[in-house]
Amino acid sequence: MKQLFLSVSDGSMSVVDTPAPTIKDNTVIVESLYSVVSAGTERSLASFGGKNLIQKAMERPDQVKKVTEKMSTDGILTTIESAFGRLKDPMPMGYTAVGRVTDVGRGVTDISVGDIVAEVGQAYHAEVNRVGKNLVVKVPDELEDKRQAAFSALGGIALEGIHQAEVMPGETVAVIGLGLLGHITARILYAYGCDIIGFDIADKTLPDTKLKAFINSNDDSAVDTTKALTRGRGVDKVIITAATDSNAPIELSQEIARDRGIICMIGVTQLNLDRRSFYERELTFKIARSYGPGRYDTSYEDDGVDYPIGYVRFTEGRNVEEFLRLLATKRLNISDLITHEMPFDEARKAYEMITTNPNHERYIGVLLRYIDNNNKWDSIIRQKKQNVTKNRNIEIGDRIGFGLIGAGNFARATMLPIMSSLRMYDFVGLATTGGVAAAQANEVFRFNYTTNDYRKLLSDDRIDLVGISTQHNTHAKFIIDALEAGKSVYCEKPLCLTLDELDRIEEVYQKSEGELFCGLNRRYAPLIQEIKRELKTDQIPAVYDYIVNAGYIPNDHWTQDEKRGGGRIIGEAIHFVDTILYLDGSDLVDLNVDFVENPAFPKKDNAIIRLKFSSGAIGTILYTSMGSKKYPKEQLRVFSNGTVYEMDNYVSMRKYGSVRKKNVNPRQDKGISNEYRAIADVLAGKQNNASIDDSFVSHRMLLKEL
Repeated sequence: MKQLFLSVSDGSMSVVDTPAPTIKDNTVIVESLYSVVSAGTERSLASFGGKNLIQKAMERPDQVKKVTEKMSTDGILTTIESAFGRLKDPMPMGYTAVGRVTDVGRGVTDISVGDIVAEVGQAYHAEVNRVGKNLVVKVPDELEDKRQAAFSALGGIALEGIHQAEVMPGETVAVIGLGLLGHITARILYAYGCDIIGFDIADKTLPDTKLKAFINSNDDSAVDTTKALTRGRGVDKVIITAATDSNAPIELSQEIARDRGIICMIGVTQLNLDRRSFYERELTFKIARSYGPGRYDTSYEDDGVDYPIGYVRFTEGRNVEEFLRLLATKRLNISDLITHEMPFDEARKAYEMITTNPNHERYIGVLLRYIDNNNKWDSIIRQKKQNVTKNRNIEIGDRIGFGLIGAGNFARATMLPIMSSLRMYDFVGLATTGGVAAAQANEVFRFNYTTNDYRKLLSDDRIDLVGISTQHNTHAKFIIDALEAGKSVYCEKPLCLTLDELDRIEEVYQKSEGELFCGLNRRYAPLIQEIKRELKTDQIPAVYDYIVNAGYIPNDHWTQDEKRGGGRIIGEAIHFVDTILYLDGSDLVDLNVDFVENPAFPKKDNAIIRLKFSSGAIGTILYTSMGSKKYPKEQLRVFSNGTVYEMDNYVSMRKYGSVRKKNVNPRQDKGISNEYRAIADVLAGKQNNASIDDSFVSHRMLLKEL
């Protein structure tokens, strides 16, 4: 399928070929009919992409602050490489559309294949979208012009602003900004029995937007005119729909609102509030969060958990439902707001119009139209599976054929850039469940093909090594399937989330022709290897102290979910168990974990892990989410034979012994490049795979404690 992306580095648009998304629980697959190009949100994104680095930095000082903080802990070169890597990621465009359902997942009961639905949030400019069940609403049969349903996200935004402003029938409401969102808001307010006064810097009135009056907001008498229209009281409510860098809409709203009036912003402006105005008339200011309750809540949008109607009348989905009801009952009509309708293949022209507008066209609502083909994507999603064949032998000197399952942040930002720079790996196939990540990865790091069926990688004799970079609860299945197909496997940590899965992986690995590698890369870091070379743990035991300032991750992040991510200890702290296990080189005989127990920290991401080794050595790992971002993330201290090694965040190391020595690197090096070289050497027969046994040990010991 094809999908539209923005290049954040230069602002250019491109239509990308990417696998069609596959069905998941609590989702539907929707073949797009029309999607809306937002002249507000998407124009600002496109304009931002077209700015140079200095202009981007001036516009996003919050991001500049994060970069400077990262420089102080991770090193200048590492930070610069990371920042430029983020700019390479293409950004999916679009968020509101109408389409036809081609498949429904488990848990979806009110939508059927063939239904025409409005889709929001996850409705990109793409020929096919996978959308959470709470983000789609069936379009009523009574709505003849189905194109209007494509504007449902904008309708939801308008309705959330109206709800937040606590508008009541009969009130006078000011709408500041008469663009597309402003007209939709004004028309809904009129349907609800309100008087509307429209404000803008130019006359953008339309016959079907029934205003009590239009006032030019630059007019010196704008405030006096407003009061004259409201018996000297001012408007009851103000809804700001404008998109501008100016603070003028805020200043105007403060002057025209009545005593104890409510001002609600659903547009984007500067936000400098005058305390005097708010105090004297006890005004209330609110910002509506997009389409309504549920927005940005993963349990609502991704997992399909709805809010009870007795507690939340208008959720994100129910706002869309209300917008469609108004359209279907003809209380609302926005067909005249559609000024342009372009084929999806000409999407770049649409963005050219809303940004530079070389032909000076007048536009309001811009639609992208998609080819209506009922069976096209159904055949792609249910493509014929291929038989599994054995992996070919690798000869020394050959590049390694690499197939990747999953294309998350780590794969795009770290795995693929490093593999590409080593020139040891050929990117053959990329398998994902479809959507944004696959296109982002493939645009920067070209694979020979992409697919939504990972089994195609297992049957491709050009692929020697299968990489796994998916959510943690899927790792065991992919590892087992790939090993049984005779493939070698590189899996990002952890290997699995349960002891039963670990037993099965070990069993299959022993029988497989393929090798298995776990992404526990710290042991390959140059500073760790330097310490390893100097320790004599077979003669003198050591004491290890590893401090991990892991940082806060929200409780609803998937890594915190024990079913999907397993929690942060197995998900990340296993790195540090493996590092100390590697340094000591003896058997790990005991491991125990103590967690912070406090209602303020419900997740298990603050812990002390204690280790004991057959050499007599002991170690502790302090893993915490409570620290400051300005403090380094990882610090290791090793005490042995009158010497102290102090490693600071894989950037520098101090050695205290007969003399004091300090090493400082220009970039942070956590050993990933060396890890990928070692994998290549194992596959080429140059060395044995010594690390996997330690991976099994560290997983088993940790999983017993969790």
